Amino acid sequence: MSTFMAKTGEVTRKWYIIDAAGKPLGRVAAKAADVLRGKCKPTFTPHVDCGDHVIIINCEKAVLTGNKMEKKFYYRHTGYVGGLKKVKYATLMAERPEFAMELAVKGMVPDTTIGRQALTRLRVYKGAEHVHAAQKPEELAF
Repeated sequence: MSTFMAKTGEVTRKWYIIDAAGKPLGRVAAKAADVLRGKCKPTFTPHVDCGDHVIIINCEKAVLTGNKMEKKFYYRHTGYVGGLKKVKYATLMAERPEFAMELAVKGMVPDTTIGRQALTRLRVYKGAEHVHAAQKPEELAF
């Protein structure tokens, strides 16, 4: 018996919705990254993009455990000398919770062309409303 290898044209993609309310940010991001990559499918093939679409709602209600809200920072650099900027996660979660979730998922997907393709199938929303009802997404519980 030979090993099954998925082909790009044969991949069927489904839509899943994850409710992040009351769940740890990292756990939600890890589950989303697995689904985006297709690792939860029995037909997973490492060199083929066989993942599904993921919608994450209620990002503003996701929690950070421990003292991460006060002690964890998001760093970026402007490109100029001395241009390191840092923002506390408490501020980031209050102002842009979608961005914090996208950062977490991005850090859990491989930094390859397949990982970048997978991130295009991620949709993140601050509240419970989303515009993808026509795709009939399935609730993903974990």
